[in-house]
Amino acid sequence: MSNPVTAVPAAPSAEALAHFGARLAFETDCWDVHAALAAGAGDFVLLDVRGPDLYRKGHVPGAISLPHGKITARRMSGFAPDRLFVVYCAGPHCNGADKAAVRLARLGLPVKLMIGGIAGWTDEGFAFATGDEPGRVSD
Repeated sequence: MSNPVTAVPAAPSAEALAHFGARLAFETDCWDVHAALAAGAGDFVLLDVRGPDLYRKGHVPGAISLPHGKITARRMSGFAPDRLFVVYCAGPHCNGADKAAVRLARLGLPVKLMIGGIAGWTDEGFAFATGDEPGRVSD
């Protein structure tokens, strides 16, 4: 008798490798972002793509506030074209990070989504920063 787990057979290993390997090219998680920031990594830009009020109430330390609707070629022109952006929003119930990733990709910029967003950061028990620091991408 089948159950909900085995009712659909698992993909062959080669297909699973391609699928999960590809996901890692598109996503990172809160734990990896935290570890990279704690180690002083400067090889990516972390963007909080929620609104400024939510950013001020609490954001990942080191994140820049840039709401997804404000991502434009002009605003991003100050960054190197190969600079990796990691985007996050409120969490799994929010698609703001996906919208930001689409905008960045359309501009030809490398991007990954931090899965879990603020909800995931909270679940991990990591600290938040408040206020406007470190600032916003200028107009």
